[in-house]
Amino acid sequence: MKKEFFKLSNSYAKLPKVFYEKIKPKPVKNPRLIHFNINLSKELNIDPNIINEENGKLIFSGNIIPKGANPIAMAYAGHQFGNFVPQLGDGRAILLGELFAKNGERYDLQLKGSGRTAFSRNGDGRSPLGPVIREYLISESLHYLGINSTRSLAIVSTGEDVFREKRMPGGVLTRIASSHIRIGTFEFFSYKNDIKSLKALADYTLKRHFKNTPKKNPYKFLLKNVLKSQAELISKWMSVGFIHGVMNTDNTTISGETIDFGPCAFMDQYNPHQVFSYIDEGGRYSYINQGKIIFWNLAKFAESLLPILSDNTKESKKHAMECLEVFPSYFEKRWLNEMKKKIGLSKHEKEDHVILNEFFEILRTNNLDFTLSFRKLSKYLTEVNDDYFCKNVRDKKKLNSWVSKWKKRLSKENLSFTNLSEKMENTNPLYIPRNHIVERIIESSVSKNDFTEMKRFLKVIQKPFSEDSLTTEYAVSPKKDEIVPFTFCGT
Repeated sequence: MKKEFFKLSNSYAKLPKVFYEKIKPKPVKNPRLIHFNINLSKELNIDPNIINEENGKLIFSGNIIPKGANPIAMAYAGHQFGNFVPQLGDGRAILLGELFAKNGERYDLQLKGSGRTAFSRNGDGRSPLGPVIREYLISESLHYLGINSTRSLAIVSTGEDVFREKRMPGGVLTRIASSHIRIGTFEFFSYKNDIKSLKALADYTLKRHFKNTPKKNPYKFLLKNVLKSQAELISKWMSVGFIHGVMNTDNTTISGETIDFGPCAFMDQYNPHQVFSYIDEGGRYSYINQGKIIFWNLAKFAESLLPILSDNTKESKKHAMECLEVFPSYFEKRWLNEMKKKIGLSKHEKEDHVILNEFFEILRTNNLDFTLSFRKLSKYLTEVNDDYFCKNVRDKKKLNSWVSKWKKRLSKENLSFTNLSEKMENTNPLYIPRNHIVERIIESSVSKNDFTEMKRFLKVIQKPFSEDSLTTEYAVSPKKDEIVPFTFCGT
């Protein structure tokens, strides 16, 4: 390349070789840059002019290795649907290196769908274009909803087909993450009883992600902070009706970011037992189970840290239990705070939990839309004539009783109903990447090679709380024949 569009460092690649495989992306036949995230590129100190030069664009397909890159595929293990797999790793992703953003933080620059690695097992290392588009849409949506997530920098079509249930066009996603260190990364070394590498990983993680690490019990400090960040993340997921779908330990980051967007989706009608993975027949990763599952995952993280929490086995277990036993109450508090904000509550009153549960029961028994119901609730405070609930709730007496109780509770907030309504509308999104919309965009993009709606929708989700009369089509529930019950990861 004639011009250097960004600078890369390679701190993870300086760790021992057991942490990764050195490998270059496999070039693709006919790469085409479909979309580039200009806003994100500026945050990452990437020259946006990179997309105006052919050599620059080819970086995002893997056909050109940028200056300073040290490409690697990372090793990790993981519990998948409760079953431990001792070696997984980046089977279709290659980390090119790390960027320093304008905020001073370090971010990974990774290509997904970039070819086979030592961890591919029987896979081809490629990705269909559809899942690439899905991850771009949902990860960017989460970001603009204020939820920690990996992000997407670029979408490339490869000009090659991949074979899954059928022949599909291939794609490469450029993913940006605070790091790609997972609970499964720690499990990888713990399972091998490689204490030296386990300690090296923990030290690296603390240095990269956690400031002011105490000299005493640093790994207990690590466990505590990961517990807190995951409690905050999952409570925010649930506040917008997001269901990850595959909360395996290899899909749980140490940084507290959402990662790996396979069978994930946002709920339409409220159903606490909703799943989106067609193989999740037991509902392990259902909406309502996400708090329990993250606790299970964090217990596995604590287990993997036992060899380094203390030199004394009994003391290690004590440290782990001290951290884990506070998680349920901390998560419940975080969840309650997020949900209370959605109905205009900020102060603490004993009846808050009851009021919330009664509202959820109204949603469930009337099969109401999760997102629209919270959004429309604020209308009760300013617009008497809004009839969303009157039209859709069968038991009007029960509804009116709840509204009276809710308004009485709101009076303790010491704010006008107008101000409370504004706060609620700034908390409850109108626009989310609904499953039927995402699938429609993927269909038009992949089958018709038409990315017009994808680019339009990307602009809509950048302002999820602001109503626009020109984009109301994206704010409605799917019709019966539009419902998409399951999604697929595309691996």
